Amino acid sequence: MNKPRRLVFLFAAIFALSLIVAPIFARLHSHSQEDEQKQNRPWMNTSLSPDERAELVLKELTLDEKIDLVHGNGMPGWRKPFPTAHLGNGGAGFVLGVPRLGIPMIQMSDAAYGVRSSGQNGRYSTALPSNLASAASWDTHAACEYGELIGRELRAQGYNMTLGGGVNVTREPRNGRTFEYMGEDPILAGTLVGNRMKCEQAQHVIGDIKHYAVNDQESGRNDVDSIISKRALREGDLLAFEIGIGIANPGAVMCSYNSVNGDFACENKYLLTEVLKKSWGFKGFVASDWAGTHSTVKASAAGLDNEEPFDDFFGEKLKQAVQAGKVSMAELDDHVHRILRSEFACGIIDYPVKKGVVDVEGGFETARRLAEQSTVLLKNSNGVLPLDRAKVHSIAIIGAHADTSMISGGGSAQVDPPGRPGAKWQEHIWFPTSPLKAVSAKIPGANVQFDSGANPEAAAELAKKSDVAIVFAHQWTSEGMDLPSLALPENQDGLIEQVAAANPRTIVVLETGTAVTMPWIDRVSGVLEAWYAGSKGADAVANILFGDVNPSAKLPMTFPRSEADLPHPQLVTPPPGAQGHATVMKTGEAKPTFSVRYDEGVKVGYKWYDAENKPVLFPFGYGLSYTTYSYAGLNVTPGKETAVSFTVKNTGSRAGMEIAEVYAGLPASAAEPPKRLVGWSKVRLNPGESREVTVRVDPKYLSVFDESTDGWKLVPGSYSFLVGGSSQDLPLTEKVNLK
Repeated sequence: MNKPRRLVFLFAAIFALSLIVAPIFARLHSHSQEDEQKQNRPWMNTSLSPDERAELVLKELTLDEKIDLVHGNGMPGWRKPFPTAHLGNGGAGFVLGVPRLGIPMIQMSDAAYGVRSSGQNGRYSTALPSNLASAASWDTHAACEYGELIGRELRAQGYNMTLGGGVNVTREPRNGRTFEYMGEDPILAGTLVGNRMKCEQAQHVIGDIKHYAVNDQESGRNDVDSIISKRALREGDLLAFEIGIGIANPGAVMCSYNSVNGDFACENKYLLTEVLKKSWGFKGFVASDWAGTHSTVKASAAGLDNEEPFDDFFGEKLKQAVQAGKVSMAELDDHVHRILRSEFACGIIDYPVKKGVVDVEGGFETARRLAEQSTVLLKNSNGVLPLDRAKVHSIAIIGAHADTSMISGGGSAQVDPPGRPGAKWQEHIWFPTSPLKAVSAKIPGANVQFDSGANPEAAAELAKKSDVAIVFAHQWTSEGMDLPSLALPENQDGLIEQVAAANPRTIVVLETGTAVTMPWIDRVSGVLEAWYAGSKGADAVANILFGDVNPSAKLPMTFPRSEADLPHPQLVTPPPGAQGHATVMKTGEAKPTFSVRYDEGVKVGYKWYDAENKPVLFPFGYGLSYTTYSYAGLNVTPGKETAVSFTVKNTGSRAGMEIAEVYAGLPASAAEPPKRLVGWSKVRLNPGESREVTVRVDPKYLSVFDESTDGWKLVPGSYSFLVGGSSQDLPLTEKVNLK
């Protein structure tokens, strides 16, 4: 072999050896770095518990670093920017980190049904169906998908904390934020928000459940005192939080703007310490709603851990209070420990955010699928649905914007649609998902025409010459306002009346954030509740209209006949001169200026209508399908968890999913409404298929809260278990004695 060739072989051998050895040295170097880090930064040892890691960091912090962790640094558009404003990510706020110790900043974003502010930040976010819509699926797996998508998109946009997770039960359906919550039943709402936030947090973002508590109206929300008994609080409003927190173990809970029984929620010791931290054992931190902090010493002692988005009370004032001995160092350390613990427990330290491109197509697919599972079929006379492509040759699409888009919910939940600037506060935002195009695509060759409905006579004329008329009706709602009534706005009731008079084969598709009244219900053939349906709402609705998807959703809230039937027929609004920071702080200590008395107590939603014998338009848990189901063979077995077993059969001609609901009636001595939801099961069945279902009931769901002992108790006596397809369709009943 000549010399040049030997040199070539030699270099080749050296190169090959380097390919083998280099990764080994890299791993050794990496392990060496990890070992060095564990010695120099022992809190980076992932084998330690979040509490142990937090405590190790806490010991290294200066007083100023501790103070930095317990308050925000402003929000774009609010007040004069902080000197640190350039460190933010364009979201709702952020908390400084401790770079010398490897503790990152907490970058927060609103994310009710998608990540907020993508427009002003030059980003993109998927809009999922509203939270209320997602509750109509009654599906824990769908709730998990919902959270996973939002968690992924938060991280892709540079955030590591979500401000979603609303779970205030629907005491007041005119509340402008009803669409952000999960309905009127605490067990349904708590179970679904818990599964959503568990999966969202698994994407390595700090989870949040809010608004704690009894933030049940927007009118005067910063000034109102929600007056409610402990029993009603624990069995209703707080039970939803208790269940959700128990499932998700969220890193944070957000306290609300309002006062509860005399003390504002963010300085309410009963709520924050006695119940949340002691009774439930919550280990995360409490963050205030934005500018919802009213004090330093009182709020700190009550259990507030983090002021957002400013430092009015937990900045220099808290530092001075600690130095003066008005707030103990141990109390400050508890706040800081909780925040650090959540950072470790939720993985934002071990898995730093890496910005990336949102999966747009994947988001569309998830949004459409979730919307299909959330759309409720409320009426289907004479089998008008699904539409038969062989028999329908002309369709009238009627309604404002139905040629181009569908409405979305506003406020801090607002997601920006593509192709336009960021939304202004309380701007009516229509998502570019076109009912006209979606319906036209389903029935090629048919004559599908559009009319906005601005002229009801012209719309009726189009309906008259069409085989079917589909009216897309909307009701816009938002944070910062309540509805004057549950009626459709802008004379849409009159439009529907005229269209239905012209063509009895009229179908109404509702795009709403809460219940609506329907004076025209007897004159239309079909009604679909699509809620705020998200980025692909029109495709989901079209798939249901034409039977490509069999509807399975059921109402998570009651639709009353009128506002006169509500527990509070008149919305309680602040009197003149009762609003504003100066008014609340007039005495130097925060005091609410007016009150709402929730005298209905535990009678929330369907429990109210049952107890008061009030007929409703559509009951809680109601929803139709394109197939039918039967129930049989109920058997109730008492035990540590009462087991309720029964058989569900698909008696129709097509496959479907049935939400089988289980209710319990407590002994008369319990002084409870006639029944309460205690469990459910969502069952997929082929035509003619039967399946035995067992629902295991948590004993707390059969208990009452005893104010005299400040605890839960099972009232001994005869319990009725009722099973069926809605709260007013329960063909199976069995009584058992429980002790």
